[in-house]
Amino acid sequence: MWWNNVETKPWGYYPLAWDINILSKLGPQVWENGVYKGKTIFEVALSERYIGYLPSEQDWASPNIGEDETSSFLDEQNFFQIIPHHVWNFYLARICNHCTYPACLAACPRLSIYKRPEDGIVLIDQQRCRGYRECVRACPYKKAMYNNVTRISEKCIFCYPAIERGEWPRCMRNCIGKIRMVGFVNIPEKADSENPIDFLVHIKKVALPLYPQFGLEPNVYYIPPIHVSNIRYLQQMFGPNVQNAIEVYKKVRLGEEPEVKGALLLNVSTDRLITKFKVTDKDAIGFDEKGHEVVRVALKEPTIVRPEFDPALGVYRHNVT
Repeated sequence: MWWNNVETKPWGYYPLAWDINILSKLGPQVWENGVYKGKTIFEVALSERYIGYLPSEQDWASPNIGEDETSSFLDEQNFFQIIPHHVWNFYLARICNHCTYPACLAACPRLSIYKRPEDGIVLIDQQRCRGYRECVRACPYKKAMYNNVTRISEKCIFCYPAIERGEWPRCMRNCIGKIRMVGFVNIPEKADSENPIDFLVHIKKVALPLYPQFGLEPNVYYIPPIHVSNIRYLQQMFGPNVQNAIEVYKKVRLGEEPEVKGALLLNVSTDRLITKFKVTDKDAIGFDEKGHEVVRVALKEPTIVRPEFDPALGVYRHNVT
């Protein structure tokens, strides 16, 4: 039950080839001036509510196929005859997207899947589920999973007991790379520039949804990698605003966009949900839902140079190579 997995893109998948399978069923995906003009998984379907597929047991049993495939030498002349991408990869962390319009919810004949109105978390009622696996077939991201032991479907619950206490989900709090942030996002028309999630998603548009053309409005957003050689691949994954997101993030790396940098530095800097943030000349400050300061992070880590001789301990420090 890999509710929270990391895939090596463009080669890795779990289950096997999940996005290739659904993209091939979706057909042509057309964007005009940043607006999707193609059909979603609901609109493409003819005699059913949605298009989907049920992965085989072998698809679920092969979690390492395609992972870190580009870490060894490849014969590029023969390699490119088979796969049209250059030799590069990036890592994509995936959890349930807790979509605004969940396909799993629409597909369940038992009405056992519901979206909590207070926070948007999508859950499966374990008492009502009978394991028909319609949710597995419907979810284009394949994040509803069938448990062969319990014989019902299960999924990421976004650690909702922690959310109710104003705390981060466990996968967010444990991220040693400090790359994740959680909070409440508003609709674009009501975006709050003091809300760090709204700021990154709606104001600066540096964080983008995964496969928005599916039509589910996923609520997990990604800052796309900036060194990928094939921009068209990223546009397929995250939509037409990829180039803008990359340019904004590059400015952060050049010392520009201090507010974006401040919002990102708040990632995994506290276990409390941050609803407001502020950036000063020196710090990024996060506030909880009651307006209390819960974290303060320096925009620039101080550099401390220790002397070679420590008189307090009577020892010398040497650089050892």
